[in-house]
Amino acid sequence: MSGHSKWATTKHKKAVVDARRGKMFAKLIKNIEVAARMGGGDLSGNPTLYDAVQKAKKSSVPNDNIDRAVKRGSGAETGGADYQTIMYEGYGPAGVAMLIECLTDNKNRAAMEVRTAMSRNGGSLADPGSVSFLFNRKGVVIVPTDQPGKTVTEDDVLEATLDAGADAVNDLGESFEVISEATDLVAVRTALQAAGIDYDSAEASFVPDMQVELDGDGAGKLFRLIDALEDLDDVQNVFANYDVSDAVMEQLQDA
Repeated sequence: MSGHSKWATTKHKKAVVDARRGKMFAKLIKNIEVAARMGGGDLSGNPTLYDAVQKAKKSSVPNDNIDRAVKRGSGAETGGADYQTIMYEGYGPAGVAMLIECLTDNKNRAAMEVRTAMSRNGGSLADPGSVSFLFNRKGVVIVPTDQPGKTVTEDDVLEATLDAGADAVNDLGESFEVISEATDLVAVRTALQAAGIDYDSAEASFVPDMQVELDGDGAGKLFRLIDALEDLDDVQNVFANYDVSDAVMEQLQDA
C-alpha cells in the first residue's frame, strides 16, 4: 500500500511477521522472477533484480527460494511462469484515486478478482488514463531511523542523497522516505550504502501529485478496500492518493 501516513510504513513492517507472510513471500518471489527475466540473473548488472532480491531478504524470504526464483526467471532452471504486468485504475471511498498493479499469468482472472474486490468494498474501476495522470513514477527509498549502533537523522539522509538526485526526504516517524526521479533510484540507494546507512526498501513507485484528506469513516473504508486488494494473489502493489492524519489513525486503532 502506498499513501501518506506514518501508519502506512508501520503496517508494511508488521505485515512481514503476520499471518499473511506466505502470501507476501509469493509476491516477492514473483517480482524476482520477472526482474531476472527482463534483465538477466546477474545482480551486479540488473539493478531492478538487485532491489527485488534485497527486499525479499529484508522480508526474511529464505535464500534458497530467492536463488531458485532468479534461476527460473533467467532461464537457468525450468518452471517459471509467463507473468504480465497490468495496471488497473479506479476510485475508492471518498473519491480516492487508485492504481492497482498486478503481476499475473492469467489476465482474465486478475481482472475479475480486482473488479470484485473493488465493487464489494466501495470502489469502482475506471477507464485507462482517467486516474494515472494524477501520479508520477518516482524512486522511493525507505530508511529506518533506528539502525545498528546509531540513530539516523534527516540531516544524515539529506547529506548522503542530495547530490545523488534526491528530490525530497519525508519524515514518517520511525523512518524517512527519500523521493527521487525513478532514473535516480539506483544512485540514491548506492549513495546511502556508501554513507553506511541501511534502507528497508528501494523501488520505483507511483507518487500522487495531490492527496485526499480522509476522516475516520473514509479512512476505515479505504483501508478495508486496500486490504481486500492486497490479499489477491495477482496484486503486487496498490497506490492511492490519500492522506490520513495521526489523530484519525489513533481513532481507528482505538475503535
